[in-house]
Amino acid sequence: MKAIYPIENLLRPVVEWWSAAASSLSALLLTTQPTLFLLSPDMNKCLSISLLGLGLLRFKQGREIVRYQRYLKQLPFYGIASKQVPISQKKLFLGRGFRWQIIHTQRLYYCQQPNAKKYLAQSRLYRLARKSEQLAEKQPYLKPLAQWLSHPGRLNPVRELPLVGGNPALHGVEPNEQAVWMNLLERVGHTLVLGTTRVGKTRLLELLVTQDIRRRDVVIVFDPKGDGDLLRRMVHEAKLCGREEDVIIFHLGFPEISARYNPVGNFARITEVANRLANQLPGSGESAAFKEFGWRFVNIIAKALVALGRKPDYQQIQRYILNIDYLLLDYCKWWLPQVDANWEAAVTIIEQAIDERQLPIHLRTRSRHLIAIVNYIQRSNFYDSVADGLCSAFNYDKTYFDKITASLLPLVEKLTTGRTAELISPNYFDLNDKRPIFDWLQVIRGKKIVYVGLDALSDTIVAAAVGNSMFADLCSVSGQMYKHGIEGGFTTASSKKLFHSVCIHSDEFNELIGDEFIPLLNKAGGSGIQVTAYTQTWSDVEARLGNRAKAGQVGGNFNTLICLRVLEEATAQLLTNKLPQKISVPVIQPASSVSDNSQTGMTTDFNTNNEDRIISIDIPLLTPGDLIQLPKGQAFCLLEGGQLWKIRMPLPKDDMQTIPGSVEQIAKSMQKNYRTSAQWWQQ
Repeated sequence: MKAIYPIENLLRPVVEWWSAAASSLSALLLTTQPTLFLLSPDMNKCLSISLLGLGLLRFKQGREIVRYQRYLKQLPFYGIASKQVPISQKKLFLGRGFRWQIIHTQRLYYCQQPNAKKYLAQSRLYRLARKSEQLAEKQPYLKPLAQWLSHPGRLNPVRELPLVGGNPALHGVEPNEQAVWMNLLERVGHTLVLGTTRVGKTRLLELLVTQDIRRRDVVIVFDPKGDGDLLRRMVHEAKLCGREEDVIIFHLGFPEISARYNPVGNFARITEVANRLANQLPGSGESAAFKEFGWRFVNIIAKALVALGRKPDYQQIQRYILNIDYLLLDYCKWWLPQVDANWEAAVTIIEQAIDERQLPIHLRTRSRHLIAIVNYIQRSNFYDSVADGLCSAFNYDKTYFDKITASLLPLVEKLTTGRTAELISPNYFDLNDKRPIFDWLQVIRGKKIVYVGLDALSDTIVAAAVGNSMFADLCSVSGQMYKHGIEGGFTTASSKKLFHSVCIHSDEFNELIGDEFIPLLNKAGGSGIQVTAYTQTWSDVEARLGNRAKAGQVGGNFNTLICLRVLEEATAQLLTNKLPQKISVPVIQPASSVSDNSQTGMTTDFNTNNEDRIISIDIPLLTPGDLIQLPKGQAFCLLEGGQLWKIRMPLPKDDMQTIPGSVEQIAKSMQKNYRTSAQWWQQ
């Protein structure tokens, strides 16, 4: 199959077998009937061995042609058990495949020509078997025959092919596969996986997560919709390598058995609390002003809570947005004794002197004690940024205050309604609640395995708010680690910059992406964070961000691109536009000519000429149409600086061990309610 000639012609009859048969037959005759050829015994033996060797060589060449033509129609099954997944501390296994080069584009071009149709079509016997299966639906007596014809055993020559669709020739153009690995050092540059629904994104996620868990890295998986098989796989792999105790499951849809997490409880700067909540609000047009007001009031509340030694959470924020009087009173009781030991007596005098008829209308329904405290602070000229902010919020007309926080309150209500509030606003002092509380710094230090189920099918807004807050929290933790190390500055200077590999997998990341995700891609790689994002189309990302330039900013931070079957041309062009636009491919051009003989007295009246010319045509190395025709479980990859590879992922075998009952309960419920992954390889 080596390209010896300018034109590599593999779509043709296997003529090598004729010469193989002739050579083998001649060798047989020389061995059995040596007297017929009048050769000396030594010469006869030497010639027999030479002819037999030629026959074997030609048979091998013919077998390669047959194998190439068979792979164009059907690839051999490729599946591995969990224990067979290769693990390396330096490289990441992606599957089996080959580096796509000009010769593969040339072969694919030849497969698209009309004369190649007979080599790509299934046999008549195969088509007849499929037709009999259709007839068996109406003719009961044909059902036994149809069952036998569709049996998946290898001894059945007409067994039905896996329902993977697409064009198998995209991978069959290179029958000599090899294991495809990606250097782990490239993974810090982040990876983007594109593919329409049910073509293998989650199966690829399982393959990568399996290796991350076995390398004993920190693994964080964001699953907005919910995939029961993915959860099972993570728990199974953790159990295999003795990390079962490291698994943390956070799922908004199953609060009764989920771990707890406070999205706004950990921060490097107090302003991050307001950012994580206010960034979920619309910020375009007239909404921008309300977003800024909402940010200010959340920031005031957060500063007061931190000053009082409390950890902010969504429930406290909701409580004090609805009624900030309680927070003002608590803060003043803590702060005023520090600046005036006799403040209570002074406030009592002011309170007794208050005349409600002289108060502004919006303060007549408020607590006279709080009015007196605010007047006392203003008269005493005490300065405290937190107290000033609380007093300004207190002085607002309640109706006006409700209007400027109108866009913030519905979001906070959703985050604090039902049992979901127990998960994202945990009570740290409830000793009867055995569900663990985790934070990202704890996860990274302990090399934990975290599954985050956001239940986006039930409530997209809450899922996005919690997911974005987690991303913002991760970005903040990344900054802390980068400055102070994993141990927060308690280590020596030589070990301060040693980071764990943090492998973040975000399935359907277009539902979670926001302003918090961009700095995580831009800057978090220096602290060991490696993001692998999965989405269906790039337009989903643009629609989510609402800005094409910002979407381009996100896309520019993914150094590795894996593209499965996509149905949107613009998404396919994310890969094809990074390749050489045109390459030269040699093709045969038939040419015929006829010329009359005008000379008299000649015996010929005309001359004809037929010839085949080799010319070069310019075609793209890969087109968007090729990506649209990819079978399930196959992908094109741009690895390590734009090297184009064609891979197919191994299909998982059902070898998972028994997992804990609570996890199995979640997984079965997710499979029943969500149904986001199709078991197409089992068909």
